[in-house]
Amino acid sequence: MNSPHLLKIERDLRALSLEELEWILKLITRQVQEKKQISDKFTDVKYMNEQLAAMASDLDIKTEITFINNEFGVTEMDGLEKL
Repeated sequence: MNSPHLLKIERDLRALSLEELEWILKLITRQVQEKKQISDKFTDVKYMNEQLAAMASDLDIKTEITFINNEFGVTEMDGLEKL
């Protein structure tokens, strides 16, 4: 994976001090761990179903869905007959 962008980052890293490199390493490690956790959550079907159930019972979401349905109700009737 040697894209021009990554090669530039590699060159820029060589100019950093040891302290700066350690700081960057910690930052990258933390970001990788966070992305892995997020990825794991979205591939976990049980987690996703729990989130969908929570959204379905959320009063704010129900209110917004009702508002959207009312707003587009006229549009749905506009020339869209059963085929």
